[in-house]
Amino acid sequence: MAHFEGVNGGEESSSRLSGSPGHASTSLWRSEEMQFVQLVIPAEAAHDTVARLGHVGLMQFKDLNTDKSAFQRTYANQVKRCDEMQRKLRFLLDEMVKVGIADADAKLQAVTHALADPELLESSYELDELEVTLEELEKDLVSITTAASKLRKSESELVEFQLVLEKAGQFFEDAKRTGASLRGSGGSPREVELSGSHHADESIESPLMGSDFTHARQGAASGYPGLSSRLGFIAGLVPTAKLHQFERVAFRAMRGNVFLKSSPVGPVRDPALDEKVNKDVFVIFFSGDRSRSKMLKICDAFAANRYPLPEEPHRQAQMHSEVCTRLAELSSTSRAGDDQGRALMLRASHHWESWMAATMAEKATYHAMNKFSIDVTSKCLVAQGWIPSASRASIADALRYAAARSNAPVETIFSTVQASAGLRGGGGASDLRNPPTYFRTTKVITAFQGLVDAYGVARYREMNPTVFTIVTFPFLFAVMFGDVGHGLLMLMAGLYMVLNEKKMQKKKLNDIVEMAFGGRYLIVLMSVFSIYTGLLYNEMFSIPMTLFGPTKWVWSSDQDKYVMPAGAAPYAFGVDPIWHGTKTELTFLNSMKMKMSIVLGVIQMLLGVAVSCFNHLQKPTGPQTSERDTLSITCEFVPRLLFLTCTFGYLAILILVKWFTASKADLYLLMINMFLSPGANECGKNCPETDPLYGLGGLAGFLVFVAFCCVPWMLLPKPLIIRKRHALKSQGGHAYGILSAEEDSDGDDENGNAGGGEEDEYNFGEEMVHQMIHTIEYVLGSVSNTASYLRLWALSLAHSQLSSVFYEKCFVAAMETGSPVAIVIGFYVWAMATLGVLMVMESLSAFLHALRLHWVEYQNKFYVGDGYSFEPFAFQTLNTNET
Repeated sequence: MAHFEGVNGGEESSSRLSGSPGHASTSLWRSEEMQFVQLVIPAEAAHDTVARLGHVGLMQFKDLNTDKSAFQRTYANQVKRCDEMQRKLRFLLDEMVKVGIADADAKLQAVTHALADPELLESSYELDELEVTLEELEKDLVSITTAASKLRKSESELVEFQLVLEKAGQFFEDAKRTGASLRGSGGSPREVELSGSHHADESIESPLMGSDFTHARQGAASGYPGLSSRLGFIAGLVPTAKLHQFERVAFRAMRGNVFLKSSPVGPVRDPALDEKVNKDVFVIFFSGDRSRSKMLKICDAFAANRYPLPEEPHRQAQMHSEVCTRLAELSSTSRAGDDQGRALMLRASHHWESWMAATMAEKATYHAMNKFSIDVTSKCLVAQGWIPSASRASIADALRYAAARSNAPVETIFSTVQASAGLRGGGGASDLRNPPTYFRTTKVITAFQGLVDAYGVARYREMNPTVFTIVTFPFLFAVMFGDVGHGLLMLMAGLYMVLNEKKMQKKKLNDIVEMAFGGRYLIVLMSVFSIYTGLLYNEMFSIPMTLFGPTKWVWSSDQDKYVMPAGAAPYAFGVDPIWHGTKTELTFLNSMKMKMSIVLGVIQMLLGVAVSCFNHLQKPTGPQTSERDTLSITCEFVPRLLFLTCTFGYLAILILVKWFTASKADLYLLMINMFLSPGANECGKNCPETDPLYGLGGLAGFLVFVAFCCVPWMLLPKPLIIRKRHALKSQGGHAYGILSAEEDSDGDDENGNAGGGEEDEYNFGEEMVHQMIHTIEYVLGSVSNTASYLRLWALSLAHSQLSSVFYEKCFVAAMETGSPVAIVIGFYVWAMATLGVLMVMESLSAFLHALRLHWVEYQNKFYVGDGYSFEPFAFQTLNTNET
């Protein structure tokens, strides 16, 4: 059974657990100490208690109902109610955005601020009252919207009908007028027909049916008896984009016995689509009822809206007057409906943020309560979860506040689970011995912690790489991106985001800008270090600087070269600017930067190995217990440190000695002799015996011997000692007894979880293979990781040379022409290349390479990163985009 400590009113217990500085560490070195606690909450105070804990945001609840689906949970109906209320609120927001009352992004941003304000949430509507209010608002708004939609459709149809009456009626008037003028001139029926055909091809004012139309009115005298009974027409509107196809299909379907007149009317709101479409008014003439049925089907296929058009002019005028009157009535009715809907949405807009925040908080509260176990007999809810030890007092205050606010007869029982068995929800030892990882970060440190967490979340109480990453990451970036000018441009961008962070937090940013804004303090630090390394390289947009005085080299006519005067001191700070532009510039800078990369890499790798010692000195065995892993210190940390120091640490020391003493030793030869010719004292062809690096053969041989001894030291002792401990335990009368904390942790693999008191059969073969893999990985990794740091040299050289090429080939070449136009164009090309290639592409490349050096070369020396983040129940972290 689990043992519980610190029930309601246990002030002594609470102060002992949270008041000790050792137990309540909030350092960034290690994650905060956690406690696994249990809450026994009276049923009448459950909602207020969970809501108050959501405001505090410092407790991660454990799901005690994993065997139940979401629909079988106790508060599933309440969650459904909240989902329905959120749907109604989203509907209101969509309608407000449509009419321009509200901006969606601004509203969601306001919801985020409302969720962070406890007083605003507590003063909001009760769930039942808010549900009724939203139901009434939705009902009223739906009715208004539906009525408005019908009015818009009717108005669109009347507008189209009005256009048909105006345009198509004009067709008939023009045709009659033209026909009357031809008949009055004394022309024969055949001349009238030919004349009508001629005008039909030229102008919309031409007769519609030529002499046929006239003959139809004259009856038998025309030679076409009964034609008037068989001649028909259809008028309407068709989309302009479909007009030619519509005419072609009609012509083919009628075998050419059709006549169509059309006139464009521009954009018109379509009644079916409720959007504006460019349309043409058409009148199509045909013969026979069968042709009419065909044309009706063709009109339906081409979405052509048909309208009744009388032939008599007086009836057309009468219908036009009626349509205008109805349009005026619909317009006034529509305006009144729009005003009513706008007033309704304005009322909802004033409270929308608080309503949405309250609904989201209620939904999150019931989600959390669904994780609790319900004790029906005691009429209480039982919750379990993790809290930071340092925040115990804050959570206790929140529980007391909730109990007083809900007028509960008893307060919530707040206890700490001390043992590792008998947990609710099927949990066991692993639940308590694997707490979540929680770091308290500021807005400055958050970006750096994010870089580390992207590799993997730290194991509980594991050393946090962020502490050194705050300095090492921007510095290694600056080694590859060192330039004063480029650093200043980046600094301006970073400072702009820092100084305007409050304004930018309120705006909706695109993905790239949002990512840069999240790392604004990282960008500022990278730019500052870039300016520093640019001063070391003495470069500003690839132009050498003389900020620290002129060069100390002088030209010697006798020797026909630059020489350093006797007693002259080296350049005050950074690289001497005289090297820039010389034939030996690349040779000198390559040698310097390559050696510098190796020295920086070895220092960072040694730092990683040293940090691993702190992991072994305080290895967690539980939420609030730890031990010193002496076996790992002796059999892993010490040989690893010696191996790296005796090989590449020795190389880094040789580089520093050569720099400080102006030695002429060949470092390549020294390192080759170290492994292939141990004891050899030669240091190169031009290296005299008086050279400081001459005669190191004995030391090199000794270091190689120590390095080789470290390999079996890392490989054999630890598995054998663990095997011996298990054998001693098995001789004590149990086949496989439970190990002590130290022995159990010794038996754990580096990348696995602690045993947690759950017995597993010990397998010496697996332990040996595991140790062999780690030994080989470390030995070979020491070589490959050191070589990997040469990317500092390569990218620094590429950045410098690319900047120099852009400056000389674009800007300098343009200035040499002497043409103002060429200078302006050259400067523009150089500026665009600098911003686009160097400030964007090169900076991103340097960033990714610095990230790789930290993840692979540095963190693999001590960082496991197989933990999981502390995700407390907090209203502030609710995602408004999911609403």
